Amino acid sequence: MRQKILFIINPKSGVGRKNLIPALIEENLDLSLFDYEITYTEYKLHGKIIAKQSIKDGFDIVCAVGGDGSVHEVGTALIGSDTKLAILPAGSGNGLARHLKIPMNIADAIKCINEHNAIKMDTVKVNDKAFLGVAGYGFDALIAKKFDTHTRRGLRGYVYLIFKEFFKFNPINVSIDIDGKVKTLPVVMLTVANSSQFGNGFSISPKSDVTDGKLEMCILKPFSIWSAPSLIFRFFRKTSDKSRFTETLSFKKAKIHLSERLAHYDGEPFNVKKDLVVNIVPKSLNILIGK
Repeated sequence: MRQKILFIINPKSGVGRKNLIPALIEENLDLSLFDYEITYTEYKLHGKIIAKQSIKDGFDIVCAVGGDGSVHEVGTALIGSDTKLAILPAGSGNGLARHLKIPMNIADAIKCINEHNAIKMDTVKVNDKAFLGVAGYGFDALIAKKFDTHTRRGLRGYVYLIFKEFFKFNPINVSIDIDGKVKTLPVVMLTVANSSQFGNGFSISPKSDVTDGKLEMCILKPFSIWSAPSLIFRFFRKTSDKSRFTETLSFKKAKIHLSERLAHYDGEPFNVKKDLVVNIVPKSLNILIGK
């Protein structure tokens, strides 16, 4: 019996021509294995509504076609269900897809679905919000908020905003409680990592694993402008954990107090409470991965 798969395309995500994707699906999906339908999101959070309905409609797989924000919307709706998440990376960063070794070429990513390599991955709950890959508080949250309404998409848009905002940014103050051990300090970024990177090869937590039942808290401490080039180099070389400006803590549950209420979850900006409780939710999402 062929499996039912629904492709949810976000026409506004990332860069590239989304109108080519239906033809690529028809050409590369193994139609002896799958019956498929295609739908498009029309507004923010529409992907979550469609994904929740797809569970009721008996779809075996729901594929998010877009960037990390699209994957966040669709994937968080599927947590705890038997429906599998698939990803066609068509966004600006594609961080979770890269971590899962899903090809960046859309045709190759569709062929990856044919192979049906599935795992049960961990997800994360922060108070009442869920995320899949990474969450951030501090500078990356600010960039996520600015990028959400920025007209320039893709890597160039991120780079432009980073250089524009960096010199105006003041570190935020955080208090972290892991197993009763409290640490209070100023940070440029505080990242909770289930997967390893933000996207585009920028690896914030090189050793993170979405199936190991734990999370990493990555702290980027204040640094001088002269240290920025070497730090950036480390992030792209997956050696950021070796910098004197970073610290990584592994945990399953933590409490965080923030001086600023801005956050991002999988690249999506949110206003949050200043007091957060972070929990790992082991093996809670069925997902298709790369080779």
